[in-house]
Amino acid sequence: MTGSDAFHPDFPDGGAGSDAAPGVRNRVRLIRSTELDSGTAQTDGMQRFAALSGASVGSEKLWMGETIASPSSASGNHHHGESETMIYVRAGHPEFVFFDGEREVRIQTNPGDYVFVPPLLPHREENPNPDVPAELVIARSTQEAIVVNLPALYAL
Repeated sequence: MTGSDAFHPDFPDGGAGSDAAPGVRNRVRLIRSTELDSGTAQTDGMQRFAALSGASVGSEKLWMGETIASPSSASGNHHHGESETMIYVRAGHPEFVFFDGEREVRIQTNPGDYVFVPPLLPHREENPNPDVPAELVIARSTQEAIVVNLPALYAL
């Protein structure tokens, strides 16, 4: 076996002094919870952190991270462009609000629930709990987080 981790005898180890280019897609990549990047697109009322992205691991099709919604908060209205968004509710009871063409619809969630947000759908997240933050794990179908902040949930 070769390389510092003996990952595979035919692949360079990718470490310092290696011939492997940064972002080479020949190994599993680990991003620790302490390495999340808050430099991603943001919306008022929540905080997003990138974990797995084109920038962090060289992904070409997916983005993954987390969002924290403070107690008694509501995000600004926004959508995620052409990106499909899938959400896992890790903690708290966030609510997702969107306009269905006739009225505002509010989806209430519990820890362990999953939510799908279609591309281009204006929405907002709310955390009505005055004491507990909501923690969400987010996956998107684009390599970077697309966030388009909007003045309203729907045209007035």
